[in-house]
Amino acid sequence: MGSLLRSEEMTLCQLFLQSEAAYTCVSELGELGLVQFRDLNPDFNAFQRKFVNEIRRCEEMERKLRFLEKEIKKDGIPMLDTGDNPDAPAPREMIDLEATFEKLENEMKEVNANSEALKKNYLELTELKHILRKTQTFFEEAEFHNRQAMHDPYLGEETVGLLGEEAQQRGRGLRLGFVAGVILREKLPAFERMLWRACRGNVFLRQAEIDKPMEDPVSGDQVLKSVFIIFFQGDQLKSRVRKICEGFRATLYPCPETPSERREMSLGVMTRIEDLNTVLGQTGDHRHRVLVAAAKNIKVWFIKVRKIKAIYHTLNMFNLDVTQKCLIAECWCPCADLDRIQQALQRGTERSGSSVPSILNRMSTKQEPPTYNRNNKLTKGFQNLVDAYGVASYREINPAPFTIITFPFLFAVMFGDMGHGLIMFLFALWMVVREKQLQAKKIDNEIWTTFFGGRYIILLMGAFSMYTGFIYNDIFSKSLNLFGCQWHASNNEYTQAVLDHGKLFQLNPNGSYYGSPYPLGLDPIWSVAVNKIAFTNSLKMKTSIILGVSQMFFGVSLSLLNHRYFKNPLNIFCEFIPQVIFLFCMFGYLCILVFHKWVNYTSAEAGTAPSLLIGAINMFLFHYPVPKDGQVGVSDGQKGFQGFLVVVAVLCVPWMLFAKPFLLRYQQRYGQFKHQHLSVNSGDLINHSDPEAEVTHHNDVGGSHHVEEEEEKVFDFPEVMINQSIHTIEYCLGCISHTASYLRLWALSLAHAQLSEVLWTMVMRIGLGFSGFVAPFAIVIIFAGWACMTVVILVLMEGLSAFLHALRLHWVEFQSKFYKGEGYMFQPFSFEDILDHGGEEK
Repeated sequence: MGSLLRSEEMTLCQLFLQSEAAYTCVSELGELGLVQFRDLNPDFNAFQRKFVNEIRRCEEMERKLRFLEKEIKKDGIPMLDTGDNPDAPAPREMIDLEATFEKLENEMKEVNANSEALKKNYLELTELKHILRKTQTFFEEAEFHNRQAMHDPYLGEETVGLLGEEAQQRGRGLRLGFVAGVILREKLPAFERMLWRACRGNVFLRQAEIDKPMEDPVSGDQVLKSVFIIFFQGDQLKSRVRKICEGFRATLYPCPETPSERREMSLGVMTRIEDLNTVLGQTGDHRHRVLVAAAKNIKVWFIKVRKIKAIYHTLNMFNLDVTQKCLIAECWCPCADLDRIQQALQRGTERSGSSVPSILNRMSTKQEPPTYNRNNKLTKGFQNLVDAYGVASYREINPAPFTIITFPFLFAVMFGDMGHGLIMFLFALWMVVREKQLQAKKIDNEIWTTFFGGRYIILLMGAFSMYTGFIYNDIFSKSLNLFGCQWHASNNEYTQAVLDHGKLFQLNPNGSYYGSPYPLGLDPIWSVAVNKIAFTNSLKMKTSIILGVSQMFFGVSLSLLNHRYFKNPLNIFCEFIPQVIFLFCMFGYLCILVFHKWVNYTSAEAGTAPSLLIGAINMFLFHYPVPKDGQVGVSDGQKGFQGFLVVVAVLCVPWMLFAKPFLLRYQQRYGQFKHQHLSVNSGDLINHSDPEAEVTHHNDVGGSHHVEEEEEKVFDFPEVMINQSIHTIEYCLGCISHTASYLRLWALSLAHAQLSEVLWTMVMRIGLGFSGFVAPFAIVIIFAGWACMTVVILVLMEGLSAFLHALRLHWVEFQSKFYKGEGYMFQPFSFEDILDHGGEEK
């Protein structure tokens, strides 16, 4: 637990790598994942660095792989993922990879171009086939109507009457032209309107829908089209019609005028379509074979390329010495893993064939190291909760190990129900048991990723919720009588006549209570009591105060460990001690009164017990009114003790406010306490001159000059006083507001229990009220609705609410007592992290 309680001890190291061995050494360090490199070229942009050309080559290879991956996914071919993690290939293997990717890309582009041309030709022939069929139908209908008009005398008379014989004679000499084509079905209404307006109604349009959707050769989408034929007279109208067709992107096709020519063209089109189908099938088979072969290796290729790119990104952070034969790097690494890092450098040197070993030197520095906490699957989720508030300062107490217990417990206090906790526990247990199978699926849904990442948190929250539900004796708003109720109704007092007289009766504790409490949890009789809410409110409210004050005491106690570790005795005497005394005098005494009231007053004396709220108010007002008849008053000794506690609490405020600033000023003026090195981490200031405060490192081999100097802070008494005033006011007011904030444990527990009871009463009880042959069907349907609302409202929504409130209690009420969270995360160069994040460099 050492690494989890405090972050790992880190050290700044300097690496000297031979140019020929640098690549393999960095590759080994990437596999190890324990080194965070510093950028020694911060003034250089990405295009001014040494290995920019290699990175461009890697990005080009990634582009080609993404192109192949897109084509593979388009065809629905599964990509083989064996879980292999190949080593980073040697730099000379980049040429072979580039040649392979170039060949595959050119082959795929050629196949796609040919396929697109063939599909475009196939689309045109298919459209022409439909045009010939539909226009043939149009012309046959027209000929049929002409014949019918010739044989119908009444129709002939009407035509003559309308046009006149002279006009008919002139019309026989005119000849109509026509164009035929295909247009998108969605554009057809606008197309018709435009033809009517532009040609002033002097054209005749016929259209017919193509039943089957057609594939767009460019996008691959299925589109619906229609065939049209337009009749007009004159070249001017012909020109207008063609321009309108061009504007609506309609495709025009030649259509013979005679039936014989149309039939001949149709036969030729069908023959060409059959030939194209054969060629398209062969092209598709060739494309499929190429993509299947690429799909077997594309995952491995991605890993190799991303590792190469990550290595060169890291090498760009190094410096070159004057001889151009040695690379110099600086990195943070855990002190406990220096041997493993040295072994990795040795393996890299041996792989490269270099005869000169790599050198690892520890450096002295005043810079604050990064924070590194080792985590496993269980602790990682809780560490993420803490880090979301702020990364711990270097070697500061880490709240994560305590959060593993306190977080699910406080959640369970608000979510206490055995049934709801069991649902949550079983869901989390399923994710934990099938952990490897679910990870292998690599589901990228954000909500699922959140649930799966916090599976151990949910598991513990469900387990603790079952425990608190057992204490509350609450399962889906019902109770269990496991140990036998400790209340009984006396036959002498509650006779049949009395029971028949009314529905509600109050049990007298003096005669109906056995005198011994229910062995574990709440007595089940409270689940049917009318005053259940009044009783549970009193119990849960007091419990919330006790839990809150206890956690705040624990948080203040953890600050003592920080002060001792960072050797800050001034903070212990000027902050920790008055904080503990103030918190005890204010609320520690209140918790003692709660236990005193629980222990010293029996059920017969419950009505005479003093009110804790009124007693606390009177304590701070120094006002003790005469108790009413039967009420227990405050003794003179208790009055004096409570007055003493209030006075001590008030004196702690100037103690916290003035002691530390004036002692620091006295030290600055008269040189006292010079043996104490006051830490910047604790808020203390270094005023005296320290020759070791400036660390200068000269590197004659590399020709680089690194100067690391910790800037001394000049003592400013007003600034220190204002800062201490803010912390004092924040702590004093925080003790009051944070204690009140813990009452959310009681409020949400009450809300959850009442929602559960309302859902049972308003839904499930209706189903249980049916009788006869309808009852089984009604119960099944209503139970399904009740179960869905239970999961959605009580488990998911109420669970999320309790989760957020528990998170706030830890971030604000608990961690503010000892946790600064002003550090920065240790982000090692790790191939595993880079591959998990899709190759993004950190």
